[in-house]
Order: sequence, then structure tokens, then C-alpha cells
Amino acid sequence: MASVGTRYLAHARADADGMLVEADDLVARLQRACGGAIGTRIAIPELLALVDKSLRFGLRLARQFEAVDGENRITAWVEIAPLTDADGSTEGCTIDVVSWQTEELPPENDIDSARRRVEINRHLADCSARLDSNQRLLSLETEAPDLAEFSERALANVGKPWTDFVDLPGTAHQQPMHWRLLDGATCEIAGSNRRWTAHLEPLGQPQPGSAGFVLYLTAERPLATTGEDAEGDGAEGPSFGRDLTPVLRQPINRIIANAETIRTKLAGPLADEYSSYAADIATAAQHLLALIDDLSDLEVVESEDFATAPDRIELADVARRACGILGVRAREKGITLVAPPEGESQLAIAEFRRVLQILLNLVGNAIRYSPDESQVWIRLDRIGSRALITVADQGHGLGEEQQERVFEKFERLGRSGDGGSGLGLYISRRIARAMDGDLTVESAPGQGARFTLSVPAADDLRQVAR
Repeated sequence: MASVGTRYLAHARADADGMLVEADDLVARLQRACGGAIGTRIAIPELLALVDKSLRFGLRLARQFEAVDGENRITAWVEIAPLTDADGSTEGCTIDVVSWQTEELPPENDIDSARRRVEINRHLADCSARLDSNQRLLSLETEAPDLAEFSERALANVGKPWTDFVDLPGTAHQQPMHWRLLDGATCEIAGSNRRWTAHLEPLGQPQPGSAGFVLYLTAERPLATTGEDAEGDGAEGPSFGRDLTPVLRQPINRIIANAETIRTKLAGPLADEYSSYAADIATAAQHLLALIDDLSDLEVVESEDFATAPDRIELADVARRACGILGVRAREKGITLVAPPEGESQLAIAEFRRVLQILLNLVGNAIRYSPDESQVWIRLDRIGSRALITVADQGHGLGEEQQERVFEKFERLGRSGDGGSGLGLYISRRIARAMDGDLTVESAPGQGARFTLSVPAADDLRQVAR
């Protein structure tokens, strides 16, 4: 503890419940920055832990704590002494500040910040659309019932500016305006009683938007649902994939988006501990959303009428797209994705989005189970009338028994904590076989794994897009 004559920078007092009942300006300002106030429980996590320890055990403590006030990192040394009443019961404690150092937080990386904002917009969106560099509509996807009329009208007029299909209150300028002016704009959509916000994600470098945009439309509130909405049209009751998945997806997406907003401190200053809690919430919600997607896909691929829509596609292009989508996740582990080089080609007859779904699963698994700083290769080949695409990694590999089980439903090979559902490879193989193809594995312990998707080969691409 401090010796006689120690000069304290500030004083404060807490009651037996950890409420900050008195505080000089230095402590009071930090309490407010962390979301508390005088008369509320101490909101500074590390200081609260020290106070709780002093009150619980009746100890005098001299310790350092750290906190964040939104712009600065605070490092302080405090002395805490319990207070007792006439009966010897602890009635609170004093908090005396011996030292107080402020260090400015490093500026947030603009690229990381922009990427997080895009992720938040993506999770919140009820509708997404692909635009060209002039903001003309190329494609659109939505599951929101109140956007059915909007979707039908927009898809019937592909090639026109997306602003032709929405109303922008208070905007008299010729449309479309520069994308930066439309990013965050409020709009109204015929057929929907909800107000919408538009977010534009520019694609292309070095000039943002040179390769087009992704448009996200986010409603100001979730669409109200009733028990009748989930009844389904069939006599067998609701379908998980058709009826329940859209109902579940919307609130979970909002949980993810709000947790990410808290984690990245976009809504204001927050202590690091609470930011970490928000990250856990977002991760858990993303895991739940992935499970819902897997269960929905499972219902689809196991239905008797499941079929794909094969077309002539370029496997090299699908592979490069999969690597682009998963590139950030790979870089986080230091893993290099080696996609087919530009100019390499392998034509096939298959459904584009289903092949992309399978590759995302294979490459995602390779990233998950490969060691840091390793490589994942995507290779193309052709044997007779079969077009092949192989995903190879440098992971631990699979034994013969594991290779026989890896495509079984809910099989996770003992990996109970990896966040997977054990359905990805089962669903992927079902899709591959529905396209008159197959999905196989070659591996050996310690030599990585090579998953190969085979589909019918094609000799030329059709001239008109699907």
C-alpha cells in the first residue's frame, strides 16, 4: 500500500453491492464512458472485479487495472480499502487513485472497418442484388414476402437502374446518382409497408465500383410473422426449408448484425471485455445460422423431387469465385488458396450455383482443418467424358475407415468442437450425384486430403446465358 504522504489523484467510494456512490471527476468520467453513472454498479470491468474481491474477503488491495473510454486506453493504480460498520460488517469500500496514465488507441484500419460494415449490411439485408458499374440491375435475390411484387418487376426489367424500382423521398436529382450519395439512402418500395435503407458495396480495384456493385436493402423493422405464416400449404404441416427457414433467418441475422455493431464499437465507446462478449454472441449466432442452412439443404436434397438445372459452365471460373469468397477466412489463418490460373479452362455440364455450393464446402473444410501457413490447391482435369475439379490440402489426412465414413449424415469424425454440423459433405455428394456426377476422396494420414468433384464434361459454352 502507499506510504504516509502519498498524494492521491482521485477518490471514490462503493457500497456493499458494488454501487459507485461517490467519485471524483477522473473516476466519474470513466464510469460514464463505460456506460455507468454515479449511483449505479461500477461499469469499469477490471475495477469492479477488484472491488468485489475486496468486499468479499475484507481485503485491502493495491492493484493496477486497465479500461477503455472509447478513444483512450487507461492504465491506473488504485488502493481499495473495505469499510465496516459498528457490527464489523462490510458496508462498502474506498477507492483511491495513485496513478493514472492515458494512451491514445491506435486508429482503426479503414479496410477492416469497411469490411465489417459490409458484413453487417449483408446479414441485415432482406434483399440483395448485383449491379453493373452503372448501377444497372443484373440479378436479384430476396425471400421477403412483401418484396415479391418488387422482385417480379425488377427481374422483368434487368438492365435498368435499380433506382427505377424504388422511391427515394426528397430526392429530385436524376437517377442513379453517384453511388456514395445513394449508400445509406432511405427508400420506399411498392407493395411493402416497411421503410428501407440501401447500402452499396463497390466492387473492383483500384477504382471502387469499376466492376459493379452489390446492393443490400435493409428494412427498418422485421416483418411481422404469425402462426399462420408457418403453417405451410401442404397437409403434412410446415416445411423447415420452405416455411421455417425464412422466419428463423431474419431474427438471427439481426442478432449477428447487432452483435457485430457492438463488437466493432460502431455505436459508441465500449470496454474491451464487452466487445469480446459481443464477438462470442455473433459467432454463436453465425453457427446457428449455418446449422439452419444445412438442415434446410438436407430437406431439399432428400426430397423425392429434388433435381438440378444443368447448364454449360466454366469450372475454372467457379473455382476462382469460391477462392475469392473464402479468401479473407484463409488469410486469417495464413493459408494460401491456389486457384486455377487465368486462361485455364474446363467446361462442364452442371448447375453453377450447386457447383459453387460444393466448392465452398470443400474449400471451407480445407481451411478449417489445415495447419496455419499451409496451402490449399484447386486443380482441374478431364478424364474421358468427365470434368474433374479437385480440392487438395496439407492437413492431417484421413485413414481408410474415416474415408468410408466422411460422407455419412451427421458424421464429424470425432471433431465435436469445430462448429460443423456433419452435413456438408453428405449434402455435397447428394447434389453431385443429382448432377450425374460424384464426389470422392483420396487421402492418407499425414498426407492431406484430396476431394474430387466429377461432372459431365462439355466441349463448348452456350452463347446465351441462363
